[in-house]
Amino acid sequence: MIINHQYVEELLEQSQNASKEEINEILEKAKTFQGLSHLEVAKLLYIQNEEQINEMYKIAGEIKRAIYGNRIVVFAPLYVSDFCVNNCTYCGYQKKNPFPRRKLTMEEIQQEVKILEKMGHKRIALEAGEDPVNCSIDYILDAIDAIYQTENEKGNIRRINVNIAATTVENYKRLKEKNIGTYILFQETYHKPTYEKVHPKSLKSSYEYHITAFDRAMEGGIDDVGGGVLFGLADYRFEVLSLMLHNQYLEEKFGVGFHTISVPRLKKAEGMNLTQFPHIIDDETFKKIVAIIRIAVPYTGIILSTRETSNIREEVINYGVSQVSAGSCTGVGGYKEHDSGRDVNQFEIGDHRTPVEVLKELLKDGFIPSYCTACYRQGRTGDRFMRLAKSGQIQNVCGPNALMTLMEFIEDYGDEELYQQAQRVIYKEAEKIEREDIKKLLLENLEKIKEGDRDLYV
Repeated sequence: MIINHQYVEELLEQSQNASKEEINEILEKAKTFQGLSHLEVAKLLYIQNEEQINEMYKIAGEIKRAIYGNRIVVFAPLYVSDFCVNNCTYCGYQKKNPFPRRKLTMEEIQQEVKILEKMGHKRIALEAGEDPVNCSIDYILDAIDAIYQTENEKGNIRRINVNIAATTVENYKRLKEKNIGTYILFQETYHKPTYEKVHPKSLKSSYEYHITAFDRAMEGGIDDVGGGVLFGLADYRFEVLSLMLHNQYLEEKFGVGFHTISVPRLKKAEGMNLTQFPHIIDDETFKKIVAIIRIAVPYTGIILSTRETSNIREEVINYGVSQVSAGSCTGVGGYKEHDSGRDVNQFEIGDHRTPVEVLKELLKDGFIPSYCTACYRQGRTGDRFMRLAKSGQIQNVCGPNALMTLMEFIEDYGDEELYQQAQRVIYKEAEKIEREDIKKLLLENLEKIKEGDRDLYV
């Protein structure tokens, strides 16, 4: 059993009255980057003291900076089909919603990709509804080929993360053969009674089949998997603890846990009303969730989408988020048809800024936007990536690579304001690199990028 509901509930029951001294001990332990036990996570989930909450935020930020530096990975989603056989009660794509369904042709996918490339994107998350007939695995595999083969004069998509429905070992093997990045799947909710309630009889109704998808993915050779829940479906404390249990289960069985954890919050979508859901979380709770996850699993990436407003995004980046989407559309064909009036999205987005606007704000706040995809092409995945991260050696590649991809972006897509802003930051950051050989290579490559070379990395 991956998630023992009784065990989770007992942990939560034991943790409700943790003393101030107990919380302080947990926060001290967090500073060692060792992660936390299930009981310690449970106790933090009940934290109420404002002084301790602020201390928790501070520690989460310190952990993030120590492991990830000041880098923020930037990506965008690409929705290729809104056909779906499920009636998930929280989703705009649910089958009962009466709108004209669509899946993109390979030519239309390439049109979307060209727009994304012109926005400067190098990595995308491929998204689709679940429909074995109208959106088969063969269609997804062809879409991956179409994306990788699309190239404009200034660049191409270098990494495709895939977020599609749970499938078979054989299909995961086929995805692996297409050189995907991370396979991402949200459990939606780990609380089984809630899962069954929000997933009426359909392909997605089986809690067990869904929760064991990562087992099959890893058996199929995919060693980077990304988990997540949709916060707002069930008690957030139950969900966070269950994420920790699932992560530990994967570590014990396969030697590596989640590469990333996504933290989407339930948002208004076509055919649903938020009043249906009694566990909606407010902004303060959401910030605590991000900080606790960062403390509990220090080396796991945390992904934040444009579901959140720019203000919330800017704040929780300081508490642990390491990847953000930018310039996102959440509808099929959304990049080309953004202003056409056909706007059936999977959910409402909260941040409507362009990638250039997002980058300017990140730089202003002291962060380095990164479009790096080198680890996947250098085989730094799965337990190999985690070993590098835990040793601190990942800084020697990720930092310089982030700066090189930022230089690429401003040379190809930035306006004058961003160009000047980023140039100052790039060379200031380059001087901080301690290894002289890495610094020398970086400075040489920055000049090569200015002269027209692209896709340089350590």
